[in-house]
Amino acid sequence: MPLSQRTLNRTLLTRQHLLHRAGPATTAEGVVAHLLGMQSQVPSSPYPGLWSRLDGFDVAELGRLLTERRVVRLAMMRSTVHLVTARDALGLRPWLAPMLRRSFANSQWAKGLAGVDEAALTAEGRALLREKPRTPAELRAALAPRFPAADPAALVHALRSWLPLVQLPPRGVWGANGGTTYGLLDEWLGAEQARAAQPADSADVVRRYLAAFGPAAPADLQKWSGLTGLKSAFSGLDLRTYTAEDGRELYDLPDAELTDSDVPVTARFVADFDNVLLAHADRTRIVPEAHRSRVMTVNGIVRGTILVDGFVAGTWRFARAKGTAAVEVTHFAPLSAADRTSLTSEALRLLATTDPEATPEVTFTAG
Repeated sequence: MPLSQRTLNRTLLTRQHLLHRAGPATTAEGVVAHLLGMQSQVPSSPYPGLWSRLDGFDVAELGRLLTERRVVRLAMMRSTVHLVTARDALGLRPWLAPMLRRSFANSQWAKGLAGVDEAALTAEGRALLREKPRTPAELRAALAPRFPAADPAALVHALRSWLPLVQLPPRGVWGANGGTTYGLLDEWLGAEQARAAQPADSADVVRRYLAAFGPAAPADLQKWSGLTGLKSAFSGLDLRTYTAEDGRELYDLPDAELTDSDVPVTARFVADFDNVLLAHADRTRIVPEAHRSRVMTVNGIVRGTILVDGFVAGTWRFARAKGTAAVEVTHFAPLSAADRTSLTSEALRLLATTDPEATPEVTFTAG
């Protein structure tokens, strides 16, 4: 019998810790590792993302992981900034290198390089960043005289794709101010840890992806990673196969359990840019097609969303003013009294974590 959309939905929420939060024995670092990273082009996004998945999450825990260099932020999957563990930064980044290089070649910045040699630019970039971490503006100023025919901004964007450049704290630390300052990944994590790192193996990535996002097809792994040609990565693995309602073949770990389609789901908040919405070629297991354009805009914004009965049913955002902090919910269809009560309770708990000194407010608007 084909897997229903509701079975895929419940199973995805279970594996994402969104059906039930992970208990106190699970750490924020462990959740980041399980998810193979969290999109973080907005530096604050992983905080509500972890709060929704981890019982008792404290924003200070993630801040410490960043400053202690146990997690880092750098360009990874889909050439977007992700928060990943130090181990995954060192292991996954080389695996993703072909995609990052191709992504830059297809970007608006590529034409600004004016034939700059990759080896020459990366050598200059490494030398500059070994001297000290630098902001994009400082890199542009230092590189422009060395490559006078090139667009200085394009030089920095190329380095971001060709070298593993970490965005250093306090960038990404909750409540701290700080623009982007780049450092070399191996310098930030230390030469000893970098030397000991094991490059990611495609088979292992497939297994880990399925543990967090399965059952899924090769096209889904490609959508999550940005890489192409990954169908062969599934070949020869001990995987279980299913058929989706639309006839697609889906793969899963042989001992992974499916979640019953009738399991009730408490209303949930999902962070902006959360990979639970982005990691499949067919996203209808969580985002109804009718709502997709209201959540994912043409300019690449992915709004924070609410889940009702496990599926996206609206958007949400923080709104802060002097002395107050609000969660503003826009729902796409009328909410039941129970769902409104559940969302209100969740929002107040979220604000108690993120804005403990502010007066909390929760608003609902039909949209």
